[in-house]
Amino acid sequence: MKVIAFARKEQGTGASRRLRNAGQTPGIIYGGTEAPVAITLDHNALYHALKKEAFHSSILDLEVDGKSEKVLLRDFQVHAYKQLVLHADFQRVDPNQKIHVKVPLHFINADVSPAVKLSAAVISHVAVELDISCLPAELPEFVEVDLSKLEAGQSIHVSQLTLPKGVTAVVHGGDATVAIAVIPAGATSAEAEAK
Repeated sequence: MKVIAFARKEQGTGASRRLRNAGQTPGIIYGGTEAPVAITLDHNALYHALKKEAFHSSILDLEVDGKSEKVLLRDFQVHAYKQLVLHADFQRVDPNQKIHVKVPLHFINADVSPAVKLSAAVISHVAVELDISCLPAELPEFVEVDLSKLEAGQSIHVSQLTLPKGVTAVVHGGDATVAIAVIPAGATSAEAEAK
């Protein structure tokens, strides 16, 4: 994805307020061997880009005054109640160094899972994103979690996920649970009464 920005000279609260009133959003690019660069972005373009899942977990081409560099969206601040992006942080990416980033999980085949079809279980998504480490070129937009073999009372852990080539999961502690199939309490008592 391509993002167009402009270098900004003025900094501080007053300058940022003037930018926001003019339909611009202040931001910064940092990391790598170069010094941090203060930038401005078009607010409406950034606001709509932030609604796309891929914008959060992809390497972006950020063009600042004609010079393009590879970056990753690291943080952004939004106004408490207005539809207003207050600030955006981008980190430069070195193609030869591994990056640590969170990517969303996409759950598939829940409707054909034995837990749902045979046991009327409810599948709970314990995690919605996964910490991964990989080279920038191997960064996946998302990781799929296949629920087609999930039985009632079972769970899927990070170690059971099929990760793309070159991608490793960063897990703190034990083998974290991603999804679990639970039979609702009302369903088990109804089955007992039927017998």
